[in-house]
Amino acid sequence: MRKLIVMSALALLSCQMVQAQAKHTFALSKSEFLLDGKPYQIISGELHPARIPKEYWRHRIQMAKAMGCNTIAAYVFWNYLEQEEGTFDFSSENRNVAEFIKIAQQEGMWVLLRPGPYVCGEWEFGGLPPYLLRTPDIKVRCLDPRYMAAVERYVKALSEQVKPLLVTNGGPIVMVQVENEYGSYANDKQYLYKLKALWEQNGINVPFYTADGPVDPLLEAGSVPGAAIGLDSGGSEGDFDAAKRQNPEVPAFSSESYPGWLTHWGENFAHPDTSGILKEIRFLLSTKRSFNLYVIHGGTNFGFTAGANSGGKGYEPDLTTYDYDAPINEQGVPTAKYMALRNLIASYTKKKLPAIPAPIPATVVANFEVKPYANVWDNLPAPVASVQPKPFEAYGQDYGFMVYKTKLIGRKHGTLKITDLHDYATVFLNGKYVGKIDRRLGENSINLPKSDVKDPILEIFVEAMGRINFAQELIDRKGITERVTLEGMTLMDWQVYGLPMKDGFVSKLKPGADTSRPGIFFKAAFTINTVADTYLDMSNFKKGIVWVNGHNLGRYWEIGPQKRLYCPAPWLKKGENEIVVFDLLQTSAATVGGAKTLE
Repeated sequence: MRKLIVMSALALLSCQMVQAQAKHTFALSKSEFLLDGKPYQIISGELHPARIPKEYWRHRIQMAKAMGCNTIAAYVFWNYLEQEEGTFDFSSENRNVAEFIKIAQQEGMWVLLRPGPYVCGEWEFGGLPPYLLRTPDIKVRCLDPRYMAAVERYVKALSEQVKPLLVTNGGPIVMVQVENEYGSYANDKQYLYKLKALWEQNGINVPFYTADGPVDPLLEAGSVPGAAIGLDSGGSEGDFDAAKRQNPEVPAFSSESYPGWLTHWGENFAHPDTSGILKEIRFLLSTKRSFNLYVIHGGTNFGFTAGANSGGKGYEPDLTTYDYDAPINEQGVPTAKYMALRNLIASYTKKKLPAIPAPIPATVVANFEVKPYANVWDNLPAPVASVQPKPFEAYGQDYGFMVYKTKLIGRKHGTLKITDLHDYATVFLNGKYVGKIDRRLGENSINLPKSDVKDPILEIFVEAMGRINFAQELIDRKGITERVTLEGMTLMDWQVYGLPMKDGFVSKLKPGADTSRPGIFFKAAFTINTVADTYLDMSNFKKGIVWVNGHNLGRYWEIGPQKRLYCPAPWLKKGENEIVVFDLLQTSAATVGGAKTLE
């Protein structure tokens, strides 16, 4: 048996080497994509390596292949790779973009690369690095020279990683997207032309495509000469007619066909009816149009990576989970939607599909109590003096929390107004909790009660939630972005304490027993006998962040709909595991539950 396994492994390796060395061509005709000179229908499933533990990349790609896909589309999030200006990370955790693409090739899949620089994707700031916002008057997604200098650095760095993996060099990347849904944002055509030229100057010599809504003005503003036209989505002949009106010389395809949809905090989980996506894919298959399922598997917005929208309801922060009601759920399990699409695709392609990969094991952690361990007030750094409050970015901080503290002189009670708060604040007077202010609800003020203290101390503890990732409100600095007034009097002379809560922060907490006011870190150990994926149910807590063995699982919030946080097996260990919970509102111990599923 061992000999057979070794021979099988060698055979697979040999097959992979042949595939890697085989040279292919990919080109655009007027109406079709051409692989090695022959018409080729792209059947793509989108995966985002940054949202998936690297240990599961191959499994998720195999799941897409077993559903009938021949291609993987992948967003690359610029701000995940260049967290500090000028410093790129293509190796830690799940940032090795080249490795993800190589695995796709090993699994016999082609790749549509979606590098932005802006991508949207319900990801923080749409993938743009927040260090850009340290420049007060910067403009993005245009030819602002300060923005473009950063873009050029990113294009150069990413090109070095992916250039060997282009189809022209024996790799699987057949097309690269220029920007994303630009027609929904602006009309700087010279910016789009410059982006395409930058990729070309850095050796990216495969065909390009754009992606926009199938509406004439959006396609006109967002298209690039010579680039294929992606439609978000293309579900009818009318949609494809719009693409043809824009440019009859290139093929069009449905660059984002939506089997699921996103969910914001405070909403119900989105569960679109399966009939709609089946109808669209049936149309695309029957007319031999290429398409990409956005997303075939969503994954998770670990840490502080979840974005936000700014639709008709105002500020709408996204959940930690990016399950998206996709065909492959957050934990990698095929859904009924997956089976329906797999059967539909197989009925048109007439190809025998690979067996569905075995599921990733999951377990239920026994309930355990998490007790207060430390408070944020004993773990503040040295303050920075500010005449007036400034946003996070002005202090060089991108994510996390910040405390703004001042002595009240003159006005000492009444209506406290924050202009403008981004995004959630708890307010304290003389160390006592007064209440919260929630941007999501359009709140910007709170009543400060009278105090018997001669010089009352005001503290505003601000949480930065996701930066807006779509449409016109992209410039979304965090914290107190303008000023604070009390009964119309502008409050001056502040002490500002930054709490980015980066990796390693919770391991250095100074313990403290004071739980008299909110802002508490809770800590516990839980034991597992079998290392497997799990969900931690935070229903007994209010609002905060969870770390397991130092890994930031993301946000929870009592308003739901998400009450359970996904914890992948690679972040766990057999025996004792450590959990740290930071809750903005809760002060007493509570129980954390276990589950195998998101809902």
